[in-house]
Order: sequence, then C-alpha cells, then structure tokens
Amino acid sequence: QASGLLSRCLVFGVRILRSHFTTSVFVFYFQLVTYAPFTLFPTPVPKAVFLQSLAVQTHYNTLVDKISQDPDFLQEALASTIEVDDFTARLFRIHQQILKEGRAQSITLGLNRSDYMLDQEEDGSSSLKQIEINTIAASFGGLASRTPDVHRQVLKVAGKLEESQRILDNNPAEGLARAVAKAWELYGSERAAVMFLVEESQRNIFDQRCVESELWKRNIPTIRKRFDDVSRTGSLDQDKKLFVDGHEVAVVYFRNGYMPQNYISEQTWDARLLMERSLAVKCPDISTHLAGTKKVQQVLARPGVLERFFPDQPRVVEQIRATFTGLYTLDVGPEGDKTVAMALAAPDRFVLKPQREGGGNNIYGSEICRVLQGANGNTDRAAYILMDKIRPAAVQNYLLRRDSPLKISNCLSELGVFGTYVRCVCVITTSLTRDTFCGGSGAMT
Repeated sequence: QASGLLSRCLVFGVRILRSHFTTSVFVFYFQLVTYAPFTLFPTPVPKAVFLQSLAVQTHYNTLVDKISQDPDFLQEALASTIEVDDFTARLFRIHQQILKEGRAQSITLGLNRSDYMLDQEEDGSSSLKQIEINTIAASFGGLASRTPDVHRQVLKVAGKLEESQRILDNNPAEGLARAVAKAWELYGSERAAVMFLVEESQRNIFDQRCVESELWKRNIPTIRKRFDDVSRTGSLDQDKKLFVDGHEVAVVYFRNGYMPQNYISEQTWDARLLMERSLAVKCPDISTHLAGTKKVQQVLARPGVLERFFPDQPRVVEQIRATFTGLYTLDVGPEGDKTVAMALAAPDRFVLKPQREGGGNNIYGSEICRVLQGANGNTDRAAYILMDKIRPAAVQNYLLRRDSPLKISNCLSELGVFGTYVRCVCVITTSLTRDTFCGGSGAMT
C-alpha cells in the first residue's frame, strides 16, 4: 500500500522539489519531485480549541494591521533590538525612509499565519498557546489545501470510512488567493501582474503554485521574479508604478526576503527599497513585516499594551491574551537581568528566540546558558527574547519522510491558522474618506 499512497500524494499535490549535485569530470545540477513530509493519519485537535483558534485569528488580523499603522509603537518596541541586530535595523531604516517620503500606496494586504501548540497542564487539560505569528512568506497554505484528500484516502484504505468523512475541508490556498485578488482588483489595472518574489532555488515551489493556480482561475496574471531580477530590470515611472522586466506589478507577494541571507548585496537591499517606494501593493509592506518580529510579540505581552490597540474592548484583549505564553525581555537593565537569572536557573523551561524567521533558529537547553553567559551584561542579548517552552502532549503517528524508515513515532504538532485582510482608503464621489477592511481566516492542520 505504501507505494500507492505516495503516488497519491504526488497526484494530490503534496510535493516538494529536491535538488541534487553530482561530481565527476563535470558538475551536474538537476531537480526531482518528491512528496512533502507528512503524517500517515490526521492529527486530532479538540473542537473547542480549534474554534478558539479561528475566532481569535480575526483579532490577530486587526492587531497586526493596527501595529503596522503605529510608527511610534514600532519605534518604542524595537529600539533596543535595532541597536544590536543588523538585519532588523536595516529593515527598520527602510521603514523610516518610507515614513519620511510618504507611502505611495494606501492599500494594505496581509496574509498571516498564527502558529500554536496545545500546552499540557498538570491536571491533564490543555490550552491554546501561540508560538509566533508569521507576517511574511507564511507558507504551506498550498500543501495544506491538498492534505485532506490524502488523509481521507488513507482512512478509506484503512477501513475507516466514517472517520474519513469527518475530515474537514481545508483550502487556505483559495483564501490566500482571494485576498490577493481583492488587492489586485483595488489596484485597478487588468494588465498588471501579481509578482511572486522568490528565491533562486525554491524547494517549496508547489506550495506557491497552488496559490498561483487559484489566481489564474480568476484570470489574474502572475510572474515569478527574484531580487536580482528586480535589481536588474526594476524601475518606477513618474507615478511610482513598479515595472519589472517590462511587466507592471500590481501586487508584490514576498515569498523571500525574511532572512539575512536573502539580502546578498547592497543591490538586494536597494531592490527591497524600490518595491517599498512603489505604487504596488506589498504583501507584506515593511511595517507589517516588522510587526511580526519576535520583539514585538514579547512587548505585546506586557500589561496594558494590548489595550493600546483595543481600547474599550476588554473581551478582545482577553481572547488574544489567553493565547500568550510567558514572554520575557532581555533588554539591558534589572528586568532583563532577572530574565537571564531565571533562564540560567532552569534552561529546559524556556526557548531563546532571535529575530529570525524560516525555522531552525531557536535555542534550547544548555545552549541557552552558553549564549546568555556569553552576552551577560552585554547589549547583544537584546537581539533575543525568552519564551516559556510550550509542552504539548505527544500523539503517536507514522511520519513519512523520504529516505527515512517508516515507524510509529511520538509526534508534537502545531496548529497553523491563516488570516487574510485587505485595507484600503477609498475616496468616494462626495470627497469623503472611508476605510475599508476585509478579513478572513482558515486553518492549516
């Protein structure tokens, strides 16, 4: 049954690219399509927790958007971080440049993903706790749209017909594309394209292609370009319309640009600034990118901060705050010193998080001690935040990963919930100004 299942994964679209290099007299480069890693059976999520994650996502959409419109808050929140973290500082300087020049585009597009784990309490109960919110290049909406069909097929083959019929429909790709399409429509030019800004070697290309396919269904043209393409062929006309390789760009959809290594030269940074200055709708724009930093996540957990964005909305504040786990500053000062002492005394209770996206950056256990002792009393520690380690209950399942043995494993799962929104300032015929805010959410399990 295994070979049949894996072939169905490819048919259903749960796939990634693998790159290979072989060396003899010549060097060859080629790519293979293989299935993306997945669990053989679906992971159960308590219904109440699932519904909670969907309900709070609308509030997170609003929160991220409000933060992006509050330059004073971003300045206060990131002041210590930009002193010691060069990458965040470069992004922040672009943000300041755009504020100084004035935003060319009033339309804002957000495609976010909030990631959670179920924290297991001592009494056996569990609660939804946020790991992070991704405001740039939030991935797996495409692959997650294909996974329900795989799991339905697995359960049918296993003789679990009733269970297969209980798998929820899940199509984040369609929801993401719907938001991009709305931004494209508001831009107002049928000739203009949606530009996917991508890496040179894109392992997760099929995830992106799912969203592209949904856009083409709506007769919305898409192009795929790299930072280098924007550097070489990008320009703004007198109205600040963005053209890349001769194509007018209505929406820049960043699937790249979230890690320092994505910016390989000053020309790359110049390309980012060019796009930010343009009339194209950015997903995300630079301020929304900064709103998703780990430092902002930590500052939001301080008493009274959420109330800044939701005055007279105590129920909304309560719903968001219920998803927070412990988040602690490492800024130089008494509060940061207390955090360091706490982490050194019990490092296994915490996660040390730098201002990075893309996975694989967090620090655990004895490594926390090494990093903090090396930075003790030094401003360098402000490049990190400390977070309580979330402790979910393990669920037994089979993990299918290429070149790995098939065996039952204790799996720790995340629940990712996508949220989309489009905000624009529309001038109507009476010369009055009206804010328009459209949003939605969808789950990735």
